[in-house]
Amino acid sequence: MTDEMTIMEKLGILSDAAKYDVACTSSGVERKGNGKDMGNCKAGGICHSFSADGRCISLLKILFTNECIYDCKYCINRKSNDVPRATFTPEEVCSLTMQFYRRNYIEGLFLSSGIIKSPDFTMELIYTTVFLLRKKYLFNGYIHVKAIPGADARLIQMTGFLADRMSVNLELPTAEGLRSLAPNKHRKNILTPMRQIQNGIAENKNEIALYRNAPRFVEAGQSTQMIIGATPESDYQIMSVAEGLYDKFALKRVFYSAFVNVNEDSTLPALPGGPPLLREHRLYQADWLLRFYGFRAGELLDEKRPFFNVMLDPKADWAVRHLEQFPVEVNRASYEMILRVPGIGVKSAQRIIKARRTANLDFDALRKIGVVLKRALYFITCNGRMMYHTKLQEDYIVRNLTEEKGNLYFARDGVTYRQISLFDDANFDSVPTVIDRQQAVFGQL
Repeated sequence: MTDEMTIMEKLGILSDAAKYDVACTSSGVERKGNGKDMGNCKAGGICHSFSADGRCISLLKILFTNECIYDCKYCINRKSNDVPRATFTPEEVCSLTMQFYRRNYIEGLFLSSGIIKSPDFTMELIYTTVFLLRKKYLFNGYIHVKAIPGADARLIQMTGFLADRMSVNLELPTAEGLRSLAPNKHRKNILTPMRQIQNGIAENKNEIALYRNAPRFVEAGQSTQMIIGATPESDYQIMSVAEGLYDKFALKRVFYSAFVNVNEDSTLPALPGGPPLLREHRLYQADWLLRFYGFRAGELLDEKRPFFNVMLDPKADWAVRHLEQFPVEVNRASYEMILRVPGIGVKSAQRIIKARRTANLDFDALRKIGVVLKRALYFITCNGRMMYHTKLQEDYIVRNLTEEKGNLYFARDGVTYRQISLFDDANFDSVPTVIDRQQAVFGQL
C-alpha cells in the first residue's frame, strides 16, 4: 500500500502524524505564497522554531514512518490502531527537504519516526537519510532528529555527527506512568541514549578545543518531551523531573505536551474540558524560571502545594507568597533579586544593572527599559518610593493582578486541540500588544 502512494500523499499522512511531537514551536499559520514575495507558511508539515540569536526559522516537520511495533496506549500511531500508514524512503525525505528549501519554504528539517521492525532498523534509516542530505545533496541547513531508544550506540553516534540537534522523548514523567501506558518502553532504554549524547557533546567540545576543524557532534544540544495529563503526576513532580534532566543530562530544553485523548482506552483519563492547555502553559512558564531566572523547583512548589495557581503565572505566584522579600529597591538590589520581580525579564534586568551604573533610575526610566510596571509596581521601589500607594498584602495584590487579565478560558468544552505558540495565550480576552509579543520571545515574566 505504501509503495503505491505518491510522495505528497505520504507527506499528508506523516506531517499530520508528527503534530503531537512538540519539540519545536508551531506557528499555526497557513498563509500561502502570493507569487511575488519569497517563502510562505504552507500547512503541509511546516512549523516554526527559534535559533539561538532569536531568528524565527521554518522547519519541515515529519515522521519518517507512522508504522510502529509498539502499542503505547496514548499514541495515535500505536500498532493496534486502524489508521492510514505510510513510510518514506530516505531519498523521498531528501527530495522533499531540498525542494522545499529551494522554494524558500523551509530552512531546516525536523525528523521523528515510529519504530518500524526494530529500533536499530529505524535508526539506520534515519542515519541514512541525514547522511544523504549532508553528503549527497550538500544540505547545510538545520537538522533535528530523534534518537531511537534501544538503538545501537554506534548508529546514534554517527547520526550525532550529522545532526544539529537530537532528542530522546521521555514520553511520561515517571517510570510508573511509563509502565502503565507504554509497557514496551523502559526508562533505562530512554536515559541511555540521552546520557550517550550528553557525553558525546562534552567530549566533542574538548576535541574542538584541541582541533578547531574537528567535526561537530550535536552542536545545538539535545532536548526531550513529556506528555502532561495522561498520568496522575503533580506539577511539582513534573518540574522536579525537568530540573533533574537539566542538572544531570545538560538538556537544552524540556518540552511539555498537553495530553490529547485520541484513543478509546479505559486506562486513559477522561478530558471533559479538553487537553490541559493552561497546565501546559504554566509548566512552560515555570520552565523558563528554572532555566533563566535562577529558581529551583522546590521554591515554586512543594508536596503540600503540588500544583500551580491557575490564575497567576508561577513567578507572580511565588512573589505574592514571599512578600517578606519585597519591595525591592531597583537601584541597589542584586541582579538575582531583580530577576525575581514579576514584570522584569532577563533583558530588562540586564539593562537595569547597566543603566544604574551612571544614574538613579525612576519609574519612567524603568518603563523605557521595558519593565512591565502594571505587574512590577507592587514589588519595587525607586529611590525608596513605590510608584503608587499600594498595600503589600497578598489578597490585595492577587486581586489586582488577576483583574488585569480578566477570565481565563483555557480548555473549555468544544475547543479542539492545537499547539500553542510563544505568542499565543489561547483565549485571553485581551489582544497581545507588540511589546507583549517581544517579551514573550525573550521569556520575560
